[in-house]
Amino acid sequence: MDRSHIYDTFARAPLAFERGEGVWLYTADGRRYLDFTGGIAVNSLGHAHPKLIAALTEQAGKLWHVSNLFEIPGQEKLAATLCAHTFADKVFFGNSGTEATECAIKTVRRYHFVAGHPERYRIITFAGAFHGRTLAALAATGNPKYIEGMGPKADGFDQVPLGDIKAVEAAITPETAAIFIEPIQGEGGVRVPSNQFLRQLRALCDRHGLLLVFDEVQTGIGRTGKLFAYEWTGVTPDVMTAAKGIGGGFPLGACLATAEAARGMTAGSHGTTFGGNPLAMAVGQAVVDTILADGFLDHVRKVGLYARQRLAAVIDAHPDVFAEVRGEGLLIGLRCVLPVAEVAKALRDQGMLAAAAGENVLRLLPPLIVTEADVDEAVTRLDAAAAALAPARAEAKA
Repeated sequence: MDRSHIYDTFARAPLAFERGEGVWLYTADGRRYLDFTGGIAVNSLGHAHPKLIAALTEQAGKLWHVSNLFEIPGQEKLAATLCAHTFADKVFFGNSGTEATECAIKTVRRYHFVAGHPERYRIITFAGAFHGRTLAALAATGNPKYIEGMGPKADGFDQVPLGDIKAVEAAITPETAAIFIEPIQGEGGVRVPSNQFLRQLRALCDRHGLLLVFDEVQTGIGRTGKLFAYEWTGVTPDVMTAAKGIGGGFPLGACLATAEAARGMTAGSHGTTFGGNPLAMAVGQAVVDTILADGFLDHVRKVGLYARQRLAAVIDAHPDVFAEVRGEGLLIGLRCVLPVAEVAKALRDQGMLAAAAGENVLRLLPPLIVTEADVDEAVTRLDAAAAALAPARAEAKA
């Protein structure tokens, strides 16, 4: 009999952790796990980072919450930092990635509304996307397994195949308001659209008066070796979402936009009770300042390249288990030959954590502070997991 009082909405691994340090997690009985899940790309500076502990502790002794009925200086400071290092002029702070998605959708619709075109509310999205779990974000995501049983799908989203520019063009109507895309699909299987495709989307938006929205909830805050992944592409969006790594483990999300794109977001058009509270702003500022410090992003790029090189050798050594390495920086995917759930379990048995994704891909999302020595340790454990799976596969074939 199930005695848990928690909703049964997660298929949790049978593990509970008591503490963490750097790239390691520890159970209450002392077992140690190499954390290449990173809270699903959240623990950008690892576990128990001293700068984050200091920032949170100092702020906790001063002020936790006042609401957005009053000015919050930490919001102004973090927004100024983000805008100084991106295309954006305006930032709205929430608590999560799905809240950032909701803000982006409302920003797009209000932009056209105040321009006198309330009929322009539809948004083009892409197969394999993941934009969050609210009803609007689920509709944008379009995955039937997430929408099943949730009633009518929220209207206003037209999904097309990733990389098919002709399908995008065909989907544009007088009601279209924006194109919404992840520069790398994380949940969808670490799928990387070409820079040419992203440039074509930018051109279509400019030609038709649409806004281009990038979902950088997983790719942002240094994950790919740039502060945001759009910097690799030669394409600048009008609106962008961020979350996950921006709080280093503290709940924080943000929607960034140009002043033009955000012109419809006037007083009363959107709101949040907890978003942008002093605790979140103190931690977020510490995270962003650390990632923007000299040499940090160089380190991410260097270790990410080293990891992909080492993983290529793992694939060569275990072609019956792994087929392909994907990704950029420290957003890395290993496409599996065996079911990814089996591979993830075998890896846990070797004391390493990684996350499953679409297209039978194992995501490796270590903290950005990971070292080449940590990568070597990960490769050792991946080798051991693959070796343990090989006899089981041979037995299944017999």
